[in-house]
Amino acid sequence: MNFIPFDIKCYDRLFERFSYVFEPELINEICANGQLRKFDEDQTLVDVGDTITHMPLVISGSIKIMTEDKDGAELLLYYLELGDTCAVTLNCCTSGSKSTVRATTETKAEVLFVPVSFMEIWMVKYKSWRNFILDSYNSRLNEMVSAIDNIVFNSLESRLEKYLRDKAWIAKSAKLNISHQEIANDLHSSRVVISRLMKKLEKNGLISQSRNRVDFLEFMDK
Repeated sequence: MNFIPFDIKCYDRLFERFSYVFEPELINEICANGQLRKFDEDQTLVDVGDTITHMPLVISGSIKIMTEDKDGAELLLYYLELGDTCAVTLNCCTSGSKSTVRATTETKAEVLFVPVSFMEIWMVKYKSWRNFILDSYNSRLNEMVSAIDNIVFNSLESRLEKYLRDKAWIAKSAKLNISHQEIANDLHSSRVVISRLMKKLEKNGLISQSRNRVDFLEFMDK
């Protein structure tokens, strides 16, 4: 069998994560045709209005996916972590439309970008790839529905608490370096309102805070 050339480091990382999902031949093809890139925290991978030419596979780190309204106010949809890809990006790939979301690194991250042209080829050629894409659509759709439910049915205080808990979980740390303005942007609120709610959470013993720093106390002993 003629194996497609690949980068051995890329193969090792992908094989470790996807060996139970993809066959070795597909991992070889992903490595041969993908481009591995490293990002620092708070870097933009894809912006609203960008033409999508590659789909992302997260190899390490975490990425937050945001949408924005007509006035440019942002709203957090979901996070991507190890082994994830973005359903909205996939949809833009298949429809040839421009991105409706902004993807920004939450932490340092490594992302493998695969050319859009291979998506349909692999959908036909590899059942494992087809299942992976369909599962990714389903997972991200459920997360977006959860985000909408959270906005519609939960108070801003409950949303803020969930937001901080999710941030601590993603960062694997109770110590969050984030400002009230950043939280307000993510939750589509104002800094004044967030500051008031943060004081309430602090009074209730859920958090402690200082300038641009929040400790989520629930995670302090974990």
